[in-house]
Amino acid sequence: MRPTILLLTLIAAAAVAGCAAPGKPGPELGSGQITAEMIINESPLAAGADLQDPSKVDILEMTPEMVAFLENAISGARNRYARMKRLIYAIMGNDNFELVYDDTTRTARQTFEDRRGNCLSFTNMFVAMARYLEIQASYQEVDIPPDWSLAGESFLFSQHVNVHVDLGSDEIRIVDFNMYDFNTTYERRIVSDQRARAHYFSNMGVEYMLAGDNGKAYANFRQSILEDDTFEPAWVNMGILHRREKHPAYAEAAYARALEINQFDPVAMSNLASLYDEAGLTEKAQQYRDWVQSHRMKNPYYRYYLARDAVAEGDYQSAIDHLNYAIRQRENESRFYSLLSVSYLMNGDKKAAERWMKKAEEVATQEADRQRYHHKLEWLMNQGRSG
Repeated sequence: MRPTILLLTLIAAAAVAGCAAPGKPGPELGSGQITAEMIINESPLAAGADLQDPSKVDILEMTPEMVAFLENAISGARNRYARMKRLIYAIMGNDNFELVYDDTTRTARQTFEDRRGNCLSFTNMFVAMARYLEIQASYQEVDIPPDWSLAGESFLFSQHVNVHVDLGSDEIRIVDFNMYDFNTTYERRIVSDQRARAHYFSNMGVEYMLAGDNGKAYANFRQSILEDDTFEPAWVNMGILHRREKHPAYAEAAYARALEINQFDPVAMSNLASLYDEAGLTEKAQQYRDWVQSHRMKNPYYRYYLARDAVAEGDYQSAIDHLNYAIRQRENESRFYSLLSVSYLMNGDKKAAERWMKKAEEVATQEADRQRYHHKLEWLMNQGRSG
């Protein structure tokens, strides 16, 4: 799945510089004086600020122009299935609409008017239109595997969002901004509209924070949490915002709340480690770094990236060990088998290489991947015959 469709729900950078006016010392880290409730109701970022109230934003707003577009698109369709097919064609198959990807989060109305947006923007628009046509459409979160740098030190966790359509009679359809790259092996779940709004406001907060508008960033992170206080990315983002504005105890409380929701959140743990490092609490920082590393070693995708590094360094047995672990955790990832095949080939075992490349072809969900693995398998078999 191409990175262009990743939903930006959190920033994984360990350190974010910021400027704040000097003032009286705030609560100390580890004191427990700041609570999650205080971040929402008593944050210093809200003091004296004329905060916007984003709660009235309707991410599913339909306009007369959108209705006219739909009436034209589905003219003559007699049932939900036909209406859905025509809706998909009107948005994704008709060159006249030309919806273009960009990194900005938009409501349904804005996406329609601008013909641009990210995966959440597209999902907002499609859900709104589908429901107008009396098609049962829901938001669906998709867990995209974490991505690491080659050094394994930095990582990005993201959640993609697409549309789950229930046509009745056990007929389900998934509609995605980029259907060609959608991977059916990724874990996914239907979520409520409130959860979708939490995604939206968290995204908006990130966009405002990157633009330097901290008041609007705070207001949107706050609204995200008010929509769904179990949405951990909003708490992590809230922590990052307070940290860059030199309110470390508030940042600590926000990260801690994220860890209450998910005790294994590596982004919250990494940010806490950096926060404690800055404060000179090295022992506590190391504790969180150790937890992050322990968590990563249990992650099949991290082991895959370690295997990739091992292959590049010529340590093929280590690569095989990492990949065997990864496959025990995730049996349907074709790239694990492909790299395992390469590792065995480089280690001198052509029969094992053929076996695992055949397995990669079997579990691949995309036709392009199956073809690629098939060609590699043919090449391996030819190499075996020539040897």
